[in-house]
Amino acid sequence: MSELTLGGYMALHGRAAAFGGSDGQAYSVGLVPDEEPDERGLFSAGLLFVRWSPGGTEPVGHAEAPGLARGRTPEEAIERLKLLSLFDVKAALDQALTAAPPEW
Repeated sequence: MSELTLGGYMALHGRAAAFGGSDGQAYSVGLVPDEEPDERGLFSAGLLFVRWSPGGTEPVGHAEAPGLARGRTPEEAIERLKLLSLFDVKAALDQALTAAPPEW
């Protein structure tokens, strides 16, 4: 898996990928599968972006990009998320921030 994919980056560096959001804040990304399948029996998985305090010492908020991948199991959906390019993950973060409530 390429280092330019989410899964490749995480495997190579042994940690979550981090991004600067369009709001100027720092975010790290987690992969989150749904616990229940949809009406077709497929599981969905999305990204959870944790916003960090200015010093990076504690989480202070989050943004979500749900439903970016699907699979027959939660694990399969997560594996498909890992194939996203880092550019696509950054775009998902910025889109999630655009859709976030105004108090962000």
